[in-house]
Amino acid sequence: MVLSHAVSESDVSVHSTFASRYVRTSLPRFKMPENSIPKEAAYQIINDELMLDGNPRLNLASFVTTWMEPECDKLIMSSINKNYVDMDEYPVTTELQNRCVNMIAHLFNAPLGETETAVGVGTVGSSEAIMLAGLAFKRKWQNKRKAEGKPVDKPNIVTGANVQVCWEKFARYFEVELKEVKLSEGYYVMDPQQAVDMVDENTICVAAILGSTLNGEFEDVKLLNDLLVEKNKETGWDTPIHVDAASGGFIAPFLYPELEWDFRLPLVKSINVSGHKYGLVYAGIGWVIWRNKEDLPEELIFHINYLGADQPTFTLNFSKGSSQVIAQYYQLIRLGHEGYTNVMENCRENMIVLRKGLEKTERFNIVSKDEGVPLVAFSLKDNSSHTEFEISDMLRRYGWIVPAYTMPPNAQHITVLRVVIREDFSRTLAEILVIDIEKVMRELDELPSRVIHKISLGQEKSEANSDNVMVTVKKSDVEKQRDIIIGWKKFVADRKKTSGIC
Repeated sequence: MVLSHAVSESDVSVHSTFASRYVRTSLPRFKMPENSIPKEAAYQIINDELMLDGNPRLNLASFVTTWMEPECDKLIMSSINKNYVDMDEYPVTTELQNRCVNMIAHLFNAPLGETETAVGVGTVGSSEAIMLAGLAFKRKWQNKRKAEGKPVDKPNIVTGANVQVCWEKFARYFEVELKEVKLSEGYYVMDPQQAVDMVDENTICVAAILGSTLNGEFEDVKLLNDLLVEKNKETGWDTPIHVDAASGGFIAPFLYPELEWDFRLPLVKSINVSGHKYGLVYAGIGWVIWRNKEDLPEELIFHINYLGADQPTFTLNFSKGSSQVIAQYYQLIRLGHEGYTNVMENCRENMIVLRKGLEKTERFNIVSKDEGVPLVAFSLKDNSSHTEFEISDMLRRYGWIVPAYTMPPNAQHITVLRVVIREDFSRTLAEILVIDIEKVMRELDELPSRVIHKISLGQEKSEANSDNVMVTVKKSDVEKQRDIIIGWKKFVADRKKTSGIC
C-alpha cells in the first residue's frame, strides 16, 4: 500500500487516535504546548509515532548492539539516573569503569606489571575515543617539537580513505591535516607501504583500522608497524600508530588470537574500541586505552573537586549516564572469554551462511573477506540494467534495512551493499534475507532497465522512457543515486495503481 501525503494541519500539529481517550486537542509540532497533558496521552502520542521507526533487529546497516539479556536491561534501568561524572557520589560505578579499562587493556595485551593499573577511559563511543587519542598524539608531537625548537603549526595524520567520518571530524575540529591513502579496485583498505611513504616529520601518528566500515577487512597493522620501525630508524623520527578497533577490537582477540595488531607491536600507543558494537552493549559506550602513562600527556587530564573528592577526568563532555558502563561490566563478567568466543564464532558462521546463499544466486561479487568483522559486502556482477541502490530501496518493502554506498577515492565507481551480522542476526534470518533478495532480483528483472543519460559539457539532460519515468543524472554521484531511487519509487507506485495491487 502506498502512503500518500497531503499538506494539512498535520504538518504543524501532532495527533493521536488512542490518546483521544485522554485529550482531544492537537499538540503543536515544533513549539512547546501551553498546557500540560495527561501522562497516558503523552505516552500514547509518542508511542504511536515511534511505531513508524524501523525494527532495530532488521537494521543490517548498523554495527550497534540491538539486544541484551533482560537481567542487563534491569541493571541499565536501575542506574539510568546516575551521572557517571559524579565519582565521589557513585564510587562503585567508578570502580566498575576501572575494572573494564583493565580487562580491555589485558585483552589487548598491554604491557602491564602484576600490580600496574591500565591507562584508559570510558567514552560515549569510538568517536569521542578517537578525539581523545588524537589529542594525545597531537600534544605529544607538539611538546617534542617545541623542545627541539621546531614549528608546530602543520601537524598531520596518515589514514586510509576508508576511515570512518569521525577521523575527518577530528582533523577538521582540531586543525590537523588528514593525509589519506587512496583505495583501488579490489583493495579496499589502507596500503601499509603507501601509508609509510606519506609519513613526514609533521605526522603525529598513522591510524590503522581493525575492521573497515566498508567491507569489514582488517588492515595489516603488523606490516605497518614493521615498515614504520624501519622508517623511524632511517629518519630519527618516532612516528607512532593508533589502532581504530571500533568494530574489530572485540572480535580479533576471540576469533584470531594469534593475529598481531595490538600492544604486542611496539609502535601501537593507543587503541579505541566500541563497547556498543561487538562489545555487545547498547549504544553509548566506547573505550580508549593507552600503552602506558607516558603516552597520555598529563596536561590533558583535568582535576576537579567540586563534586566531592579530587577527580581526574579526560573527556570531551562532562555529564553522561552510568548505565552503559555498568552494562559493559555485566557483559565482560557474564560472558567471559568463553562466552565472547561463542558469540563471535556464531556471528562468523551466520556470515558464511549468508555469503554462500548470495554466491548461489550467481548475481553478486563478494567484496568482504572471510577474516575480519562478520559482515557480507557484495555488489552486482552486472549493474547495466539495475543498481545496488534499487536493491537496497526495494528490500525496505520486506522490512530489511541494507545500505548501498559507493567506495571512497579511487574506487568510487564501485557500489556495494553491506549486511552486518550481529549477535541477534540468526541463521534463519540469514536464509530469509537471501530469499527476499532473490525476490527483489526477480522483480527487478521484470522491470524495464533504468535510463542512463549522457552528460554533455557538464550540462544536465532529462528524458522519459515508455513508462514516463523521469531520471536525471547530475554531476554529483550522490544526486544521481538519489534521483534514480526517486524515479523508481514513482515507477513502482504508478505500477501498483494501474495494476490494482494493494
